[in-house]
Amino acid sequence: MKISLVSAFALFSLAHMSGQTVRMRTTLGDIDITMLPESAPKTVANFMNYMNKGAYTNSWIHRSVRGFIIQGGGYTYKDGAPVDIPQDAPVGNEYSLSNIRGTIAMAKLGTDPNSATNQWFFNLADNSNNLNNANNGYTVFGRIANSAGLAVLDKIAALPVLALSSVFDSLPVINYKAGNDVLDVNLIFLNSLTILGPAPAIDANGVVTVSGFGGFPSATAGSFIEIYGVNLGGEVSRGWSDADFKAGKAPTTLETISVTIGGQAAYVNFVSKNQVNVQVPTGIATGSVPVIVSRDGQQSAAMQLTYKALSPGLLAPSSFRVGSKQYVAALHANSSTFVSTAAITGFPDAPAAPGETLIFYGVGFGPVTGPTPTAGTVVTGQTALSNALDFKIGGNKAQVSYAGLSPGLVGLYQFNVTVPANSAAGDLPVEVTVGTETLSQTLLIPVK
Repeated sequence: MKISLVSAFALFSLAHMSGQTVRMRTTLGDIDITMLPESAPKTVANFMNYMNKGAYTNSWIHRSVRGFIIQGGGYTYKDGAPVDIPQDAPVGNEYSLSNIRGTIAMAKLGTDPNSATNQWFFNLADNSNNLNNANNGYTVFGRIANSAGLAVLDKIAALPVLALSSVFDSLPVINYKAGNDVLDVNLIFLNSLTILGPAPAIDANGVVTVSGFGGFPSATAGSFIEIYGVNLGGEVSRGWSDADFKAGKAPTTLETISVTIGGQAAYVNFVSKNQVNVQVPTGIATGSVPVIVSRDGQQSAAMQLTYKALSPGLLAPSSFRVGSKQYVAALHANSSTFVSTAAITGFPDAPAAPGETLIFYGVGFGPVTGPTPTAGTVVTGQTALSNALDFKIGGNKAQVSYAGLSPGLVGLYQFNVTVPANSAAGDLPVEVTVGTETLSQTLLIPVK
């Protein structure tokens, strides 16, 4: 049997489009549909062919049966009247997947299982008992990709319907007044259908607190976390800017990218193709919580993050690591230069001195009292850490003169700490406990 050039191209295309998502932009919002070519290759190719030649653009939903289906793909609108979409040759039945809520399937003649052409329908409910059996089963070829699409589907299903004729016996209408003619403004149009890029995907173990503060697999309110994966963002790489803040509030969307943690919107700090950084919001219950990245309305699968009441980390970037020694990145309070040793590349020998006040920065130290919450807001004044804080340098208790959020920044804690007067010279350990949580980092600071 010979395969036509058109058929060969369709089969080649199918090999490259598994899991493609089609965005159906309707009058009431977007419905993203994940195609299922593995289960219904000919049917997906048939739908994509109609879509690619523009047959469905400016078509409209012509049938809605509450609790059952909504149907489209049959008609466009011209000069105040419906116009049939020209039909291609029927596609053979490929029933294999169940007609459950949120799936899209092909309509066909009631007496011919191989009669599907251009019309399709969404299942509003679990119709498997009926549509999996009638007419040799109705071919499901896609499913709605996210809850936002299901919400749009339900909006359409909730509209009133009119019985205008035997063909349009359940026509959904919007902003319609009884007794008037049905106009184009009363119809639910499909304004466009486009193929979206691959959905974002988070790597296994790809969610950690920001690496410069420990890179832990756990976080708390106000923590900054790094999310690694593929297709997380587009080609633009950038962090938030002043223009992204509204009345001092951090953005929850950056370059069409948003993130939820435990179902709540996170504050998006940085986006790129394979990394997104966000600040964890408040009000999440402790335990294992899902992290989901959305780009252009497409959602990743959830990756779990351990959410704790406290998850402290001090600023200690990899650039402050020398062999097996990790130095903390503290500042001399009197000069705002880094406490360092000549062994740290790019920094002079500038150790701390006994009795000197240093400034440490951290994340994940928990709630504060004062004018600013721990997440999503530029700090406008001094705050105070709610939990007790214990700082030790070289095993000796250090005096802490300020412990709270750093004014002018978002979510960063600041600790003004005096090096104990009896401190010995050398690389001394820094130990911190907040509440009942002990800092898990092994950190050193040079003292002379």
